[in-house]
Amino acid sequence: MKLLDGKTAIVTGAARGIGKAIALKFASEGANVAFTDLAIDENAEQTVKEIEAMGVKAKGYASNAASFEDTARVVAEIHKDFGRIDILVNNAGITRDGLMMRMSEQQWDMVINVNLKSAFNFVHACTPIMMRQKVGSIINMASVVGVHGNAGQANYAASKAGMIALAKSVAQELGSRGIRANAIAPGFIITDMTAALSDEVRTEWAKKIPLRRGGTPEDVANIATFLASDMASYVSGQVIQVDGGMNM
Repeated sequence: MKLLDGKTAIVTGAARGIGKAIALKFASEGANVAFTDLAIDENAEQTVKEIEAMGVKAKGYASNAASFEDTARVVAEIHKDFGRIDILVNNAGITRDGLMMRMSEQQWDMVINVNLKSAFNFVHACTPIMMRQKVGSIINMASVVGVHGNAGQANYAASKAGMIALAKSVAQELGSRGIRANAIAPGFIITDMTAALSDEVRTEWAKKIPLRRGGTPEDVANIATFLASDMASYVSGQVIQVDGGMNM
């Protein structure tokens, strides 16, 4: 029996990168997968095909995760299409980096809305369904910068720290209803987002990592699968850093 047989998962921002790796790993473990992205483009359609090839149900939904009303609509549609929601992975996120003194209000608001408010929106929409089921696992994709901070990323770090606190608070509020909530804090993960950095910056990052390599989206997906599964049935309110030992 696979780890997620019979479960339905929502993964936000899953057309590519870490979100796609999580969606594919969940599918390989037997989960039906609904995923969202700002638009269902060719990347998203390819993700649907890859998930379906594993013999499970998959569907992509266009979603403005930062919109409370749109999120409620999308979650209701997913619940209608799939019949239940067992796992929620709040993965949608952006960066708009800049030093605090030079950061615009727009840079701040965009990152907080897409990264943190979207997590609130999806948790708010999904928890009534999970409460009726008396079971659910919520996973917030945070970051090591949400734990330790990072110069030039005050907005991103604040949003990710907020996602950690959100997971811990939900864990306390809803544990008695059978709902678990945890956060994953990836370190330097090789994705399109980090690929935009210079070779010099990537080399300096690698020097700080005891395992001497950047992580892969699959490294993060493996931890997400554990937290989503019944293997983690007594794990809630935790933050797991996936960073190669960088921030011990």
